[in-house]
Amino acid sequence: MRRVIQIIDHLVRFVWSKVAPLNYAKHLGVKLGNNVHFYGMKPNMFSTEPWLISIWNDVYITADVTFVTHDGGPLILRKEVPDLELTAPIAIGNDVYIGIRSIILPGTSIGNRSIIGAGSIVKGSFPENSVIAGVPAKVIKSVDEYLEKAKIESLGFGNLSKKEKERALKKHFQIG
Repeated sequence: MRRVIQIIDHLVRFVWSKVAPLNYAKHLGVKLGNNVHFYGMKPNMFSTEPWLISIWNDVYITADVTFVTHDGGPLILRKEVPDLELTAPIAIGNDVYIGIRSIILPGTSIGNRSIIGAGSIVKGSFPENSVIAGVPAKVIKSVDEYLEKAKIESLGFGNLSKKEKERALKKHFQIG
C-alpha cells in the first residue's frame, strides 16, 4: 500500500508541475519573482531544499535544468564527522536564461542579464551581463558581445507567432 501511495504522489506532483509550474514551485517554497517561465519542468528539479532557491524577475528556465542546494558527498564522511553538512542557497537574478540540462550547484549566484549555456555545470558567483557556459561553467563573453553577434546572425523571426514562425522557418530552410 505504501508503494501505491508513493506512485500516486509522484503522479500528482508530475501533473501539477506540468499544468501549473509556477504554483508548484511556490508550493515547494521556491521564491519566484514576476514573469518566470519554465519549459519542461520536472517535479524533482529543485533538490531537497527548494526554499533555499530564489529566482527573480524575467527568468527563462528550459527543460531538464536542475537546482542542487546540497553536496551529497558528506554522507560517506559522517562516520568521521557526524555533523558534516554542505548546503547553500541559490540565487538567480533578473533577466536570466538558463539553457537546457544545466545544473546549478549550491552557493551559486547569477547576476542580472545573464545567459547560461546548455549543459553547463554552474558553481560560484557570476557578475551581471555574463554569458556563462561549460563544465565547469565560466564567463565566456558579455551579453553585450553575444547580442552584437546575435543581431548579425538573426533570421528576424523572433517577433512572429508560433505558427508564423514555423512557416517562416520552413520557407527559409526549404522544408515542405
